[in-house]
Amino acid sequence: MANAITMRPLVSFALPQKGAARLAAQFGLALGGTLLLTLSAKTKVVFGPVDMSLQTLAVMLIAASFGLRLGLATLMLYMAQGAMGLPVFQSTPEKGIGLAYMLGTTGGYLAGFVAMAAIVGWAADRGWDRSLVKFTGALLAAEAVMMAMGFAWLAVLIGADKAWQFGVVPFIVPDLIKVALAAALVPAVWALLPKRQ
Repeated sequence: MANAITMRPLVSFALPQKGAARLAAQFGLALGGTLLLTLSAKTKVVFGPVDMSLQTLAVMLIAASFGLRLGLATLMLYMAQGAMGLPVFQSTPEKGIGLAYMLGTTGGYLAGFVAMAAIVGWAADRGWDRSLVKFTGALLAAEAVMMAMGFAWLAVLIGADKAWQFGVVPFIVPDLIKVALAAALVPAVWALLPKRQ
């Protein structure tokens, strides 16, 4: 029983155990997560074809806190909101809305956010978010997958050289800082929680 408790994501300790109350709480958390993603998207620094935002940090923290299933559900709800034309992405509505925006220069990164959430949520479900070393490894893997997906799609649109120059290089140091923040913050929160028997 103790093993089952230690392998739950952070948010599970605050959720009702079952029934309609649990579903309502999960839906509320997913909506709150999409709001956080939207706010993090709107805090941006213009670099070129792809702007820098706080979204990767938000994705990592949501996935680590929510776990694989609720983290992925939150990201999919966010993508659905964007596909429906809601101004949840970085430059919407000024650069276009809906699927047209999602297929633009940031499309690979948006898909990469879903992959990132899956990797980080999977790691959190296995208790890796309690360990600085394991969690950092999971975050770096998630970051690498997200960047590879973003680069690949951007390379199709503007060529590999420009995609590397504008879509990867400017983000290496800022994203490593965000990885370090998430890697330090989540295990620290776990360390502050009372031990459960």
